[in-house]
Amino acid sequence: MKKQGEKIDIVSVSRLVGVSPATVSRAINHPDLVHPATRKKIDAAIRKTGYIRNRAAQTMHGRRSATIGLIVPTVDHAIFAEVVQAFSDAVSEEGFTVLLATHGYDLKTEYNVLRKLLEHRVDGVALIGLDHSADTYRLIEQQGVPALAIWSYAPDSPISSVGADNTEAGRVAAEHLVLLGHRRIGIVFPPTAENDRARARFEGATAAFAAVGIDVPVEWMGRSLYSIAQSKSVCLDLLRRSEPPSALLCGNDVIAQGAVSAAMTLGLNVPRDISIIGIGDFAGSADMMPALTTVRIPAGRIGSLAGRHLIDAIASPDSLNVVRTRLDVELMMRATTAPPKQR
Repeated sequence: MKKQGEKIDIVSVSRLVGVSPATVSRAINHPDLVHPATRKKIDAAIRKTGYIRNRAAQTMHGRRSATIGLIVPTVDHAIFAEVVQAFSDAVSEEGFTVLLATHGYDLKTEYNVLRKLLEHRVDGVALIGLDHSADTYRLIEQQGVPALAIWSYAPDSPISSVGADNTEAGRVAAEHLVLLGHRRIGIVFPPTAENDRARARFEGATAAFAAVGIDVPVEWMGRSLYSIAQSKSVCLDLLRRSEPPSALLCGNDVIAQGAVSAAMTLGLNVPRDISIIGIGDFAGSADMMPALTTVRIPAGRIGSLAGRHLIDAIASPDSLNVVRTRLDVELMMRATTAPPKQR
């Protein structure tokens, strides 16, 4: 493997595998023409070396591409709309264009998407959160491309990060319900295995409950993707129980919207019969009927700051500084939470 800073090219890969550069090229462009065992060896060498083909080499001829890759899990909902817009606005002011891609909450897909963006020689890359595959982090390091994580803050993040403390967001949501007097509390969250934002919020919430002696029973824990329909179905099951919770803490506002819909379907009054709180404060949350109580993640500010930080990193490619910026979350008390009914 070549030393850091040396250019990894197709010849480097071919020598490592023991095949011709033409075979490597075929494996990339026409994999069906290459023996599966050879393809496997070539793929392993590409991952090991971090080789990226330069699709734009002829047109760019060494010039900066003035593009930035932004990879988000989804664009299906308003979850990332505000941060994407703010990020795009910030980099556009400096003459850069954003190439937006999604991976559907699949970190293996994210790695492949990142490779394709790097093939187009983007000047920098922004990712959502800090959960990424080892291959993704290795590729960023091998290519030496300026990279930044949006949405999540961590004091020890391996790359620059601009975001909120999601553990704090979960804690603030939980403490709000506790201060209202709720003790019978349910939790509805997305899968947390490859989602550091959801995992941190869940840990913050459950720690806050444990601190006051609240143990959320398994039957009051729901699992839902970021889908109003799926959340509604999950919450219908929770609220139909003979002993339902008096409050629901939802992993984000999309799930909370499904919870409100489920309560109304069952003829429950929100918040008199059931309190519901989300996390995020997405566009439209304040305009729901009733307006959603939530914990605001300052998406617009996060996107703007992230864009400016990444532009600075691109302008100073030799800088090794890792920027870690934490923005505060804020409880937005609205109409979906209230003290529990007397039983």
